[in-house]
Amino acid sequence: MDAHDPNPKRSSRDPEQTRRQLEQWLGEKLPAGAAPRVPEVRTPSGSGMSSETLLFEVTHRAEGGERRLPLVGRLAPDAADCPVFPSYDLDSQFRLLRLIAEDGSVPVPGVRWQEADAAVLGTPFFVMDRVDGRVPPDLPPYVFAGWVFDASPAERTTLQDATVDAIAALHAIDLKAADAAFLEFPLPGATPMRRHFENQRRFYDWVRADGHAHPVLESAFSWLEDHWPKDEGEAVISWGDSRIGNVLYDGFRPAALLDWEMAAIGPRELDLGWLAFMHRFFQDIAVGAGLPGLPDFLRLEDVASSYERASGRTPRDLDFYFTYAALRHGIIMARIHRRMVHFGQSEWSDDPDGMIPHRDALQRMIDGSFWPS
Repeated sequence: MDAHDPNPKRSSRDPEQTRRQLEQWLGEKLPAGAAPRVPEVRTPSGSGMSSETLLFEVTHRAEGGERRLPLVGRLAPDAADCPVFPSYDLDSQFRLLRLIAEDGSVPVPGVRWQEADAAVLGTPFFVMDRVDGRVPPDLPPYVFAGWVFDASPAERTTLQDATVDAIAALHAIDLKAADAAFLEFPLPGATPMRRHFENQRRFYDWVRADGHAHPVLESAFSWLEDHWPKDEGEAVISWGDSRIGNVLYDGFRPAALLDWEMAAIGPRELDLGWLAFMHRFFQDIAVGAGLPGLPDFLRLEDVASSYERASGRTPRDLDFYFTYAALRHGIIMARIHRRMVHFGQSEWSDDPDGMIPHRDALQRMIDGSFWPS
């Protein structure tokens, strides 16, 4: 999301054309004579921009009468729409969701069909079941107002702890038994974290290939190299985009974890640093707008304590992983600014770091003034 635009554009796709295409495609996936009908296709508002999500319902004939299926389509973005990431491995996302569902310890949507042929919708996609629940929104951020903001401190603690419990359950999945090697980055590096870091370097190089470099991000890469953990610990399945805006909640407990395009193999602390940083990112926006936000929610030390209770593992080097999360998000925000320029919703600035909303916080992480003495 972009902190400076209330409604950033996500796609140039035509909804009516997409509706007709899906209806025809479902006629080939469902049993003969199903005669599927898709009355409407819509895009959810208030959440992320990294890939396209379509919400629709199909009504079709089935034994015993008519059946209605609420579904979600996950699409690789059109290359013409200036996508956030250089590539989208929908096959890995589909395989990972199926793997997690089969394990049964982490709530995720059930996956139904995968379509690799870009001719159907103009891009590959897969379809999964729609799960009922409510999501903490990005636009406007949940720290401004809404159901999370209005909840009691005890309810927010339940949400925090239950979310961390789900992350701990994900990390407990046996990598070898689950055959999750497809999540490894095929890049140079002696450890999963080194390969993860190399992937971020290449992501940044791709973003800045237009000639706009970002000094604060380059300083962060150097700082991280200089403060590398002595022991990275055990590698696990990392959700990657582990923030509450990617969770459907039933009450204050996760009904489904969503958005797996950033999943990888890496240390446990990747997800903990990202969870805490992403809340701090939104909290700083609230403070900058003169609002109180939620300063006592999803603090790094509380996330770490909750994780230790859930997993029996003590998180380590969280300053490093929090800063790494800030770097990763900075690269994403730099790319999202380019998307907004592409769609005519923003302009280039003489300050290359100005498009990174949290650049001051990241700089303070690097110089050491961000952390309590």
